[in-house]
Amino acid sequence: MQSLRNLALAGATALALAPAMARGADLPVPPPMFRAPIVEEYGAWYLRGDIGITNQSVHKLDSPAFNSTVTVLEKGFESAGLFGLGIGYRFNNWLRLDATGEYRANSTFHGLDTFPNGGITATNQYTGVKSEWLFLFNAFLDLGTWHSVTPFVGAGVGFDRLTIGNFTDSNIQNQALGFSTDNSKWNFAWALHAGLAYQVTPNFIVELAYRYVDLGNGATHDLLAPDGSNPSFNPILFKHVTSNDLKLGVRWMFADTFFPEPPLIRKY
Repeated sequence: MQSLRNLALAGATALALAPAMARGADLPVPPPMFRAPIVEEYGAWYLRGDIGITNQSVHKLDSPAFNSTVTVLEKGFESAGLFGLGIGYRFNNWLRLDATGEYRANSTFHGLDTFPNGGITATNQYTGVKSEWLFLFNAFLDLGTWHSVTPFVGAGVGFDRLTIGNFTDSNIQNQALGFSTDNSKWNFAWALHAGLAYQVTPNFIVELAYRYVDLGNGATHDLLAPDGSNPSFNPILFKHVTSNDLKLGVRWMFADTFFPEPPLIRKY
């Protein structure tokens, strides 16, 4: 009889615990842990270097000694080299700024004008060299990357020191010669850029770029005769000097693109 009572008590206890056990089985399972999507950060300083060639022109050749009978037939520069260094900062995957300093090597100038003189057509033949120091503050937009190649555009403003030197004016008909030593002038300068960049490594980038740059005006000193005399106020004025440049550049990043560790987030 005692055994029956014990068996009944055990059965009642099991029946009482069954709903609680069932409810325990329905408790929510803790959700899995996952990390938030990684956001790329690109901010980094970089150094740059550039070499290239110039294709320069002058809009107008003038002088206080010119009158309406003077016709300028030739006013051209030969190509020359350029060498530049700079430092910049890349803010993200589309915007970067840099400051550059550049030496633009001697470019030989050839000029020719004609004017009537005693019933004949006389000529002035000009030769000289031009060089600049160019300083620009530039902003660039990177337009997306495909197979490590990034097209970009940009603009810059700054100033340049334009030098006209070793200038001679030869008049064959009158057997006259004028010359001027180096004369330098500071100008406001601006530029437009376009090119392609190739990322060789996370830190090293190579660029091929085109640049249009407006260098302002230049001038010689008053031209002197070989004996040092100066019969008139007659400098030669180079008005609106511009250049179409082709450049090969490199950029060295101080830091790789980095990926910050995001906090753990529980998904419900």
